Amino acid sequence: MSRKVSTPDVLDRLKSLQNPHNVAGMARFGINPRNTLGVSIPTLRTLAREIGKDHELAAELWSSGIHEARILATLVDIPAMVNGSQMDRWAGDFDSWDICDQCCSNLFCRTPLAYSKGLEWSADQREFVRRAGFVMMAALAVKDKKAANRQFEMFFASIKMGSNDNRNFVKKAVNWALRQIGKRNPALNRQAIALAEEIRRIDSSSARWIAADALRELNSPAVQMRLNSVNNRALR
Repeated sequence: MSRKVSTPDVLDRLKSLQNPHNVAGMARFGINPRNTLGVSIPTLRTLAREIGKDHELAAELWSSGIHEARILATLVDIPAMVNGSQMDRWAGDFDSWDICDQCCSNLFCRTPLAYSKGLEWSADQREFVRRAGFVMMAALAVKDKKAANRQFEMFFASIKMGSNDNRNFVKKAVNWALRQIGKRNPALNRQAIALAEEIRRIDSSSARWIAADALRELNSPAVQMRLNSVNNRALR
């Protein structure tokens, strides 16, 4: 079957959309400006819909090293065709928090290896690979509607272990994972609150921040009201 578009054509299209002003703004938000064109995420999503799914194209776009081409690769790749070697290779290439988050949320969390890679990467000492492990947990908590509670409970030890990592991009991802799991249903909310209380007692500035921020949201009236509503519907 012939491909709908060629990699050079896609790269030319991306380069035609480059916006140096956006690149400067992205850099202020901690996004690596190297090999970055400044193309917005909504524009990339529109382009991905035009292209359609293409595993080979995704691999070639990723290999280009261009920031937006890599995000586009995460949108056009086919989750069922992504194997562990590709996941490890791409994760090792992460050089910015947005590439990490887009890749995990758009693609990796939809693969059969999502849960095991979340655990594996959360113990990795490379900053963006470790972040990826916790981003995966957060993404799964939101997107995998059919998963059992036990699939998220197995992340708790990793979350506690990662809570003393003072690197900004890691601690924010640990916090994100804890909050998203704790907002999934009443049972996980209670367990996440208990875990946050344990984390708060760790002698670490990052752990105290993670716990305080998570407890503020997980105990909030808005979250508790929504979870009570979910629980009431389930009991009917």
